Amino acid sequence: MLGQTSKAAKRFSTSLRKQPTDAERLLWQRIRGEQLGVRFRRQHPFLNYVLDFVCLERKLVIEVDGGQHAESFSDEKRDGDLRAVGFRILRFWNNEVLAQTDAVLEKIVSELTPSPPPPLPLKGRGDVGSTEDSI
Repeated sequence: MLGQTSKAAKRFSTSLRKQPTDAERLLWQRIRGEQLGVRFRRQHPFLNYVLDFVCLERKLVIEVDGGQHAESFSDEKRDGDLRAVGFRILRFWNNEVLAQTDAVLEKIVSELTPSPPPPLPLKGRGDVGSTEDSI
């Protein structure tokens, strides 16, 4: 059932919070609290997964991966499961977070910033409903 979290996932998330990687620790320092205008949770259990970082309000998941995640079928399935319930997923490599922290933060902020609505069509000469041609 959606939103159900296994006890094993909860225990695992607690252990992960106690032993973050250097990249996770650095990113958490930059996004914790409401530094980006929204609240993130770290090592948050959801379904049978543990999400590295998640903003539930904006349905944004941030994963910080090491080499063991390269071409991972289980990550693809997990991403598909999360997308199916409306989440967007950003994935960064550990070395990206460590060496290009500002660029990573810019990408996160751009995902959090709502895109403006498309412009309304302009009415003018020749458009259906234009009152200028009806005189």
